[in-house]
Amino acid sequence: MNRPIRQVIALVVVMFLVLMTAATYIQFFQAKSLNADSRNVRTLYDSYNVQRGQIIVGGKAIASSTAIDDLYKYQRSYSNGALYSNLTGYMSVTQNALTGLEKAANGTLSGQSDSLAGQRFSELFTGKAPAGGSVELTIDPVLQEAAAKALGNQRGAVVVLDPSTNAIKAQVSTPGFDPNQLATHSRKDADAAYTALNTDATEPLVDRATGGDQHAPGSSFKLVTAAAMLENNPQLTADSLVDAPLSYTPAGTTHQIWNPGRAACGNGSGKVTLQQAFVQSCNTTFAIGGVNVGADAMIKQAEKFGFNQSFTTPLAVSASRFPQPEDTAALAMDSFGQRDVRVTPMQMAMVGAAIANKGKLMKPYLVAKELNSDLETVSTTTPTLMSTPISERTAAEMNKMMVAEVAEGTGYRAQIPGVTVAGKTGTAEINSTTPPDVWFVGYAPAESPKYVVAVMVENTGNYGWGGDGGSVAAPIAKQVLESKLG
Repeated sequence: MNRPIRQVIALVVVMFLVLMTAATYIQFFQAKSLNADSRNVRTLYDSYNVQRGQIIVGGKAIASSTAIDDLYKYQRSYSNGALYSNLTGYMSVTQNALTGLEKAANGTLSGQSDSLAGQRFSELFTGKAPAGGSVELTIDPVLQEAAAKALGNQRGAVVVLDPSTNAIKAQVSTPGFDPNQLATHSRKDADAAYTALNTDATEPLVDRATGGDQHAPGSSFKLVTAAAMLENNPQLTADSLVDAPLSYTPAGTTHQIWNPGRAACGNGSGKVTLQQAFVQSCNTTFAIGGVNVGADAMIKQAEKFGFNQSFTTPLAVSASRFPQPEDTAALAMDSFGQRDVRVTPMQMAMVGAAIANKGKLMKPYLVAKELNSDLETVSTTTPTLMSTPISERTAAEMNKMMVAEVAEGTGYRAQIPGVTVAGKTGTAEINSTTPPDVWFVGYAPAESPKYVVAVMVENTGNYGWGGDGGSVAAPIAKQVLESKLG
């Protein structure tokens, strides 16, 4: 064989090896990322020919597919659609769109997840029609329904966590929407439904629990500031005396910070225990406390709780924000939850969960199990530690103050007979023409916490200017907790 022929053969062999290597890399190593790419509509088209798996809550399907005699072969339907809409999202075949868990868990629901490799292998050799797997959620339907009922027609959100694992037991955003309107196989009807929802001023397509525009936390942020004060001063306890003037003017400004209602903190002496300042929600104490801790240490403390970082549950949770304050006055305002701090209800629930769990913060998760098409478990989520924001000592001091806040402070409307509730209210001012957003973050039973709840109601809900965190958000938290503990 002459040299030119040998060179051609060698070139062909090399090209063949390159081609096989590239094909193997794309089909096996890149398959997962390519299938998850939102630009890859082939994944959605392929799923039309597969009976999509179920999304399950409390043993019942809240999303399922049934055979239908049309181009798309299967109709996706949602039971109790509005109650779970912020979780399930929707699958629209006419718009080639997936949102919520339909998108985040698409690998499992469409049967393409790595955990379902055994099922696909079996289908290949038995000739059984390909089918999707299912996901079983951590949601407790009793808590989910109680949260939705308590919020009613107000714009807001409720998040409930099991603090020992941070399994998400409820995640409600109101108003919700009916995913069935978008899952219809009529393009005209689906387009009309999407246009109406997308232009609705109440933003029903936004999950207020995990994202949206985010909101100032108001005095519920004093949980973070109090934790920072305790962590940065080992001698400080709930019973220690702290500064509590009637008003406080930070360095570099003439702007005065007042307590709510311009009331004196405690007896007006200018000194109270940290617990009294917490119970009465004295702005001056926590403005001074945050300034004394310092901007860097305050941000570091917030970041230990999860601020300034996004994550998935597998639903996306936007990063709650504590930016570098521009000056001392900004830090003072930030320290009692005004000015530049912006949060999600999920983030504030995480703060409460870390305190309830003796300083350990677990990573929140929504999917308890992945199941195959026969509803057999193929994988189970293992709770994982996210961080340790505070010491057990700090958690104990915080628990003491939060119990007192509900027993005798602004959170008294969250009291449940026979159950010790711990918590903190918050009322976040917006401007002179817009009623505030209000909060409650707490847990129960305080001695051995089972549930952590974060409540946020926009523009003081049905009460407008006549409400605050104690009168609007705390009763919602009570109803939610009482559904399981009352």
